[in-house]
Amino acid sequence: MAAYAPFTLGPDDPYLAQLRDAAARAEQAELWVAVDEESGKVLGSVTTCPPGSPWREVSREGEGEFRMLSVSPEAHGRGIGTALVEHVLALYRAAGARAVVLCSLPEMTAAHRLYARHGFTRLPERDWDVHPGKPLWSFCLDLDNHPRGDA
Repeated sequence: MAAYAPFTLGPDDPYLAQLRDAAARAEQAELWVAVDEESGKVLGSVTTCPPGSPWREVSREGEGEFRMLSVSPEAHGRGIGTALVEHVLALYRAAGARAVVLCSLPEMTAAHRLYARHGFTRLPERDWDVHPGKPLWSFCLDLDNHPRGDA
C-alpha cells in the first residue's frame, strides 16, 4: 500500500481495495512476495496473470502479464524491484511466452526506468484509461529478442 500511496486518489480510491485483496490475487492469479530473510518483513510483491486469470488487462495469447509490482519505500535501493522483474521474466520464459506486457501510470517514472533496464518498451497502441482522466501506459518485452534476459 505504501508503494502506491503517491499514485492513488486518496483513501477512497477504489484501486486500494484491489491492492489490499492479496488473497484474491493469490487465488485468481499468482502473487509473488519478496521477504527479508532476517526479519520476515515483506519487502515487495508482484502479481503474475496466467492465461484465464481475471487480472489480465492487456495481454494477448502467447504473452505473459504482470501487475502491481511494488517495493516497500524503506526497501528502495536494495534491488527488490529488479529481483521481482527477473523472477517474472524467468517464469514466463520457462512457460514459453513470446512476450511479457504490463501497464503503468504515466507518473510512475522510477518503475519505467526499471522496466527499460530490462528491455521493456512502450506499447502505446494498448494504452487505456482505467477511468476518465487516469491513463495507463502499456509496456512490452519481446522475449524472442531478449531470450536470456540480456536486455
